[in-house]
Amino acid sequence: MSIRQAFVLGAGLGTRLRPLTDCRPKPLVPVLNKPLITFAFDHLRHFGVEAFAVNTHHLPAAYPRLLGGDPEEIAYFGSPVRFRHEPVLLETGGGIANIRPALSDTAPFLVYNGDVLSDAPLDRLIERHLADGNAATLLLRSGGGPLQVQCDPATGRVADIRRTLGGSSAPAFLFSGIYALDPRIFRWIPEGEILSIVPVFLKMIQAGEKIGGVVEDRGRWFDLGNRDSYVQTCRQMADPANAPAYPLNWPMAAIHPEAEISPEAVLQGVCTVGPGTRVEAGARIADSFAWDHARITGDADLRDCLVLDGQTAGGSQEDRVS
Repeated sequence: MSIRQAFVLGAGLGTRLRPLTDCRPKPLVPVLNKPLITFAFDHLRHFGVEAFAVNTHHLPAAYPRLLGGDPEEIAYFGSPVRFRHEPVLLETGGGIANIRPALSDTAPFLVYNGDVLSDAPLDRLIERHLADGNAATLLLRSGGGPLQVQCDPATGRVADIRRTLGGSSAPAFLFSGIYALDPRIFRWIPEGEILSIVPVFLKMIQAGEKIGGVVEDRGRWFDLGNRDSYVQTCRQMADPANAPAYPLNWPMAAIHPEAEISPEAVLQGVCTVGPGTRVEAGARIADSFAWDHARITGDADLRDCLVLDGQTAGGSQEDRVS
């Protein structure tokens, strides 16, 4: 059993990640020179997904520019990726309704938050969703963040979210931002409305629709919602032992092959250097990340710094974003 299509959310503003998201949408921030969204693509492809839909809002032109292809559709290693732009940000529920023309609305699909990096197995989520006939099935974890979804482990049914409905004694779990949906979800979401998916799920629970939950604590799960979590995740991913447990079609590389690094520059600790970035003779960089087409001048002494696309950094700096 498999689910062959997925919606990856790409329209969020990434306000908690600013200023990193001033030059890129959040799902395109690089983790070892691999755009974050491509981890989701690779993860989903590993579990049978063959086609993707992505919503856009903030800096939509960055997607085809960084991933390749035309503004309407790209091919990610043979898998079509169709984009649906939101001139007005519709939130998750509204985004699901808006993405309908880019999906087969007669088949189930997976939804994957664009700021998540995970290698949690998805097989049980898919199997339970298809076998139980759920309208939605949420991938849950026992910890790692706020425990807001109450799910009865005996039945696998979600009873409440954020304790809004009350009356349930079921244990609470972290919602991973990964879930499966049946096409009947479209009956519950009015088109064109700005709407979170959470009140939709709550209304469905009250109406007796089957909202399931699968607790999956295997694998890792990172929410790159702010600068600290972004830096921490990049540093963990730099250790080859922490590579995701699925094939990477778009590889990770701390030093991009198209980076220009002087042999007289010094890099220490965990550093990444993006394509087209120049690190000049005499520069010293420690535990810092330089994105694409940046310049690190010869007088630079950078410690725990981020140098974003096209920026120049020099002099002595610590814990700065350029």
